Amino acid sequence: MKIHTILVLTFVSLSLFGNPANAHCQVPCGIYDDHARLRAMLEDARTVKKAFRMIHELSGRHDAQSVQQLIRWVKNKESHAQKIITTVCDYYLTQRVKPEQKDYVERLQEHHAVIVAAMKAKQNTEVRYASELVEVIEALIEYYPDR
Repeated sequence: MKIHTILVLTFVSLSLFGNPANAHCQVPCGIYDDHARLRAMLEDARTVKKAFRMIHELSGRHDAQSVQQLIRWVKNKESHAQKIITTVCDYYLTQRVKPEQKDYVERLQEHHAVIVAAMKAKQNTEVRYASELVEVIEALIEYYPDR
């Protein structure tokens, strides 16, 4: 980033908020609902699971409409799996999983399992990968109960 851009952003931050922007959070603290993000990830995982079913249903068909729908389901599977990876990395791992937590290593492993499961769902078409993705996301619920 050029120094000019940094200066402009600092000026805007100081002008609008009266203090410099802090980099520890990507969003203002306390606004987002952790459990709501989990529900969104579960919705994404269920979309991935449906995409697997539709990919299998449409495979082998050669009419233009079926081929188009097959491509759209593959793209949807990829984008929803990536949304899960992004949410875990950009939200949970940067803001909610912290070294001072007594179960830090366990939390890291559980969140990493979600990232790996989403990556496997992107790479495969077997429904078991989508089911595993749902399971590992559900394992995070204990850390972020619904209030």
